[in-house]
Amino acid sequence: MRPAKRADEELEILPDVGADSCQGAGLDRTADIAGEDKAAREQCGGCAQAWDSGIRVVVVSDEARAMYNGGMAGLTYWSPNVNIFRDPRWGRGQETPGEDPVLSGKYAASYVRGLQGNTGSRLKVAACCKHYTAYDLDNWNGVDRYHFNARVSKQDLEDTYNVPFKACVVEGKVASVMCSYNQVNGKPTCADPDILKNTIRGQWRLNGYIVSDCDSVGVLYNTQHYTRTPEEAAADAIKAGLDLDCGPFLAIHTEGAVRGGLLREEDVNLALAYTITVQMRLGMFDGEPSAQPFGNLGPRDVCTPAHQQLALQAAHQGIVLLKNSARTLPLSTLRHHTVAVIGPNSDVTVTMIGNYAGVACGYTTPLQGISRYAKTIHQAGCFGVACNGNQLIGAAEVAARQADATVLVMGLDQSIEAEFIDRAGLLLPGRQQELVSRVAKASRGPVVLVLMCGGPVDVSFAKNDPRIGAILWVGYPGQAGGAAIADVLFGRANPGGKLPMTWYPQDYVARLPMTDMRMRAGRGYPGRTYRFYKGPVVFPFGHGMSYTTFAHTLSKAPNQFSVPIATSLYAFKNTTISSNAIRVAHTNCNDAMSLGLHVDVKNTGEMAGTHTLLVFAKPPAGNWSPNKQLIGFKKVHVTAGALQSVRIDIHVCKHLSVVDKFGIRRIPMGEHSLHIGDLKHSISLQANLEGINFNNDVPSLP
Repeated sequence: MRPAKRADEELEILPDVGADSCQGAGLDRTADIAGEDKAAREQCGGCAQAWDSGIRVVVVSDEARAMYNGGMAGLTYWSPNVNIFRDPRWGRGQETPGEDPVLSGKYAASYVRGLQGNTGSRLKVAACCKHYTAYDLDNWNGVDRYHFNARVSKQDLEDTYNVPFKACVVEGKVASVMCSYNQVNGKPTCADPDILKNTIRGQWRLNGYIVSDCDSVGVLYNTQHYTRTPEEAAADAIKAGLDLDCGPFLAIHTEGAVRGGLLREEDVNLALAYTITVQMRLGMFDGEPSAQPFGNLGPRDVCTPAHQQLALQAAHQGIVLLKNSARTLPLSTLRHHTVAVIGPNSDVTVTMIGNYAGVACGYTTPLQGISRYAKTIHQAGCFGVACNGNQLIGAAEVAARQADATVLVMGLDQSIEAEFIDRAGLLLPGRQQELVSRVAKASRGPVVLVLMCGGPVDVSFAKNDPRIGAILWVGYPGQAGGAAIADVLFGRANPGGKLPMTWYPQDYVARLPMTDMRMRAGRGYPGRTYRFYKGPVVFPFGHGMSYTTFAHTLSKAPNQFSVPIATSLYAFKNTTISSNAIRVAHTNCNDAMSLGLHVDVKNTGEMAGTHTLLVFAKPPAGNWSPNKQLIGFKKVHVTAGALQSVRIDIHVCKHLSVVDKFGIRRIPMGEHSLHIGDLKHSISLQANLEGINFNNDVPSLP
């Protein structure tokens, strides 16, 4: 998707404040990062919107408009990537919010609102949710995205793959959706009317345009050989609901399709109308940019001190503390005067901003950040992250023997994981593990392993090594990443991030093809993500430690709820009371279906900290998922010894429903178990049949 992509190229000139994605961020960064004021304050992520001392700072769209006003950028941004991070080897997982559909959906809607603004039909910039749908393979074991046919069940489409895109359109009101290169069940996504015209525009009511990934229409003809002629490909795509082609294919072949009777001129006009309408909402026909809303934004609004401070805050919030034995961290400036800083990512710059990132205002590398706190001894230990030799390990061991503490900054970069580069396995590349183990053995003081990478890695060796006291995952932390890492290492910042994906052992992927799209476990198949896989893990979804401790108390929660059924006999006859579940479509899914859960969070430690409260639900026994699933989350800052009350709203239709094998969303009746940290609480759902007139009819149950 890299070549000739105007909208993504616009991202290239923005400062690194996370315009395209939250590059491998912890759960704190992949939550309510944008949109409504309260949501932004609770889950600032730096991707689209943040709060600085209570003042609203909409960074990305401000800088985008500033660039547009200066003639240096457009206003359509092909962002965010909200595909589910299904397989840990996927090279583009780093761009996504993670593996959970509820998290990804909330991220998607919030991100879009933050970019597009909240000024009625007018758009500040136009966001685009990509890549629709079931796209999470780039190039693995001889299979690439241009040839891949993703075979996906109706259940998994509704339950997992389509959830973030629906949230983008229905809740975020996104201006565009991008269809992907791959086929889904034998049809190219950009030529399938069921998923474009019928779903995105029909069911979800998209107010905007549908765009292809770059040259996707050409791919379905030239590579997938889906049609006999290029004119048929152009006609099929436009009739399916595609409005805009990234590439020349439709420009070349659409006229021929119309002349050949394959396509009506009215179809072309409609696609054009959807596209031009978004341009009008952006103000592109309203005269000079300076005379438009946001026309006051200019060069002075790019790379401001507040924006650069936000980049630091975002990096702080994205760091996840995976291990901290015997309080290895934080380090002390009084005891750790000299720090050995070792590893191929210890003094990098561009690596920190990941892929599809902007031009940074400036960089602080991990080495530079740590140097602000202590004297440093630096050794790379490897020639790059590939680490193909061990020639430099000896010098790294010497440095570790001389220092009061050792920090190893290891991991990956875009040569290992990227667009069109999926990983073969989950281990650290080359001789990195040897470097870490030998340095840890030689070190005079405590050893901290810092992992800079987008996707998960199997570091079981380090988790189980008592000589490695702490492990941090920092993702690709952005321009201020080195400063943020150092702040966390020395306790100026207290880590509060949570893993947005499962970290699996290497054995998990050894015999698991990326091409198998099934989510659910069964018949020797392990299942995907924490929702369906229950085998051994290195670190679980939602894991993340702090320098302090928190305790939860459930202060208020309902014990039961009566689910109203639509009063028509037809709806009752066609719901499935027999399987003890009600179709969501046959209930009144309004605000009255929302339940308030009140939790008191107390900081029982000695240091102020930020805690992300995760609420999981497990449905009653039946033919549903046997595992708990995330249904809500909220971040709260609590000072030492203090208590904060948190309310999380649980919508019965959205959060306590399940999807059956036919792709129908239903609400199971019975006991739903809620899990909040170490707390458990049950809510009993019962069908309310009041108002239904049976008229001596016996309902027939499917």
